[in-house]
Amino acid sequence: MFNRVSRTMRLATALALLPAGALPVVAVAQPTGIDPQATAILKRSIDYISGLKAFSVDTTSTIEVVLTSGQKIQFDNAAVASVQRPDKLVARRKGDLVNQAFYYDGKNLSLYNPDQKVYATVPAPDTLEAMLDFARESLDIIVPAGDLLYRNAYELLTADVKSGFVVGKGVVGGVRCDHLAFRNAEVDWQIWIQEGAKPLPRKYVITSTQVAGAPQFAVLVSWNTAPKFAPGTFAFTPAKGAKKIEFLPLTSGGAPAQGGK
Repeated sequence: MFNRVSRTMRLATALALLPAGALPVVAVAQPTGIDPQATAILKRSIDYISGLKAFSVDTTSTIEVVLTSGQKIQFDNAAVASVQRPDKLVARRKGDLVNQAFYYDGKNLSLYNPDQKVYATVPAPDTLEAMLDFARESLDIIVPAGDLLYRNAYELLTADVKSGFVVGKGVVGGVRCDHLAFRNAEVDWQIWIQEGAKPLPRKYVITSTQVAGAPQFAVLVSWNTAPKFAPGTFAFTPAKGAKKIEFLPLTSGGAPAQGGK
């Protein structure tokens, strides 16, 4: 305990000795309205991603959970996704809360849980966007990197934005970025977008302002915009001994029906 307090005190002392110019400047009042420069940077990024024929992303995310005591607990998760437009995706995520693989080959959607050695496969629509809608609306599945795949992602992200502004410049993973901040009725969200010819999102932070304790969800992203996929990358082959089960159908209220397998 003494060591932890000592380290905290040393850090506080070190910060106090820094010149004022070395610390971020915090605005007294948040800018009002939506800054056109912020939305222009965001749209350029989304347009760039929409134009990619293929890409892969590696993400590391942290989600906060607020206990009834008010204490926050964090859970980490890593995911990798490979995308080939217009109808191929494979994603794997593994972390504190989930270990799962997701396959879409243009015809079928498959979800595999290696820890339980179970999988489910259903026929799916023939485009990425239609598949994402189907997975969310019919199966209650949010696909890793799904937000990046919609052609109208910019409209979806900004539909209910109340304010937005350019915070300034930032560095994420050694990459210089434009740091943007937006707000809607339920969440505050920030995004760091790489400068230059490849305006790729490098970091997201979402703060749930309507939840006690304002928990956050943060994601760091690395990109490969010229991947070379091996044959069979997007095809799902069940592991030896894996058991096939069925997806739980959703009820009219949006929850899985009871009694599904």
